Amino acid sequence: MRNEVKLLRELNGYSQEQLGNLLGVSRQTINAIERGKYNPSLPLALQMAKIFRTTVEHIFFLEEEPL
Repeated sequence: MRNEVKLLRELNGYSQEQLGNLLGVSRQTINAIERGKYNPSLPLALQMAKIFRTTVEHIFFLEEEPL
């Protein structure tokens, strides 16, 4: 799964630490999400969408596989 967390975080002026604090997770968790090493839970993804004032679908994308 791809995501736009890093882009949205930077556009909103948050450090990884600041975003983690807002979401109640560690900076390492934010880093892992941004690098695609960790997929957040649905509640965490919804919290991110609320903070970034967008939808989950605008943050996270399923990578399409060739048919």
